[in-house]
Amino acid sequence: QVQLVESGGGLVQTGGSLRLSCAASGRTFSTLAMGWFRQAPGKEREFVSRISRSGGSISYADSVKGRFTISRDNAKNTVYLQMNSLKPEDTAVYYCAAFRGVVGGIRVQSWDYWGQGTQVTVSS
Repeated sequence: QVQLVESGGGLVQTGGSLRLSCAASGRTFSTLAMGWFRQAPGKEREFVSRISRSGGSISYADSVKGRFTISRDNAKNTVYLQMNSLKPEDTAVYYCAAFRGVVGGIRVQSWDYWGQGTQVTVSS
């Protein structure tokens, strides 16, 4: 069983930055594709970004492209999401996800494991 623990959320003003981290345990990290999703109040969980097992394949939702950067450190069993130029509409609970394959899909159902989430609030 894989455990995922997110950290780094918080309250930030519009235009600010945050870096989320997700530490994984329970399986060799380099065998997991990783991703980030978010869920705003009253909305469905949505894809934000994903990174392949090797880090060679990365993709983003259009809404965060150019502002967010995903990365991973296989030596530290951690995936990161650097979030810059934050907007109020980025306010959500952010979830880390893991997939036992090369790269996960953009659908929630594609992923095998989930973290508990970390709250990100962007004030206007």
